[in-house]
Amino acid sequence: MTEFTWFITGSSRGFGRALAEAALRRGDRVAATARTPDQLADLVSEYGDDRVIALPLDVTDPVAASAALAAARERFGRIDVLVNNAGYANVSPIETGSPSDFRAQFETNFWGVYNVTTAAIPMLREQGGGLVVQFSSVGGRVGGSAGIGSYQAAKFAVDGFSRVLAAETAPFGVRVLVVEPSGFATDWAGSSMSVGEIPADYASTVGAMGILREGSVMAGDPVRAAEILVRVAHSERQPSHLLLGRTAVTMALAYSESQSEEAAVWRAVSISADSGEEYPVPLPEDPA
Repeated sequence: MTEFTWFITGSSRGFGRALAEAALRRGDRVAATARTPDQLADLVSEYGDDRVIALPLDVTDPVAASAALAAARERFGRIDVLVNNAGYANVSPIETGSPSDFRAQFETNFWGVYNVTTAAIPMLREQGGGLVVQFSSVGGRVGGSAGIGSYQAAKFAVDGFSRVLAAETAPFGVRVLVVEPSGFATDWAGSSMSVGEIPADYASTVGAMGILREGSVMAGDPVRAAEILVRVAHSERQPSHLLLGRTAVTMALAYSESQSEEAAVWRAVSISADSGEEYPVPLPEDPA
């Protein structure tokens, strides 16, 4: 059985913790990172320092990202699976939310992914390949979740970044998998999330996201999701995007269908923008 070495950001809880444990249960090695690595001491105690190393990492610091990756490679010799999991969301309307908080979320949710990925690419290229797993969200595919503008914008950016990364690094044997979960029983909507002041005008939209934080039961099981990801990582092929959860699948299929329908309705108008095509053409709302 092939043993992989995993490098996982945000390993202290949630998906990151579940994934570290699932990989270790399978017999793999794990470089588990967290802002406070003491939170990972039990993993080291249970599985031994020959199987797991706990490393400090603030993903917003590119120097720290390089140092953590170098320490992981020094301990285990290589990195087979890089997982960019660290991230969080705060709730507030785009109009009234704090610009500094919007930027801070983006620093972790996008630039953290950028920092860790770009530090790892030379290692993956030199060793002849590896798998990069980017945690996004079904919201990073369909969008439109009121109240989490920074988080969702960052996830769209992660997806675009990852598509280009996949095209550029495929010749080196590097594969890229974007994970798109729906609601899971993690701390994402718990203590990790703060809810800002929500003006009355936004009560029916942004307010709904605030309510989500206050006791909604999420169907997704992070332990199952982690075990699925470990199996997928060890399989001979991976999808470019992996939806996790029934809600994620339902939302993604509905979104794809609506996008295809809209493109078809506006097809003639869109084509008319090219030189040599019939122009002007009626808009869909215009009478025939």
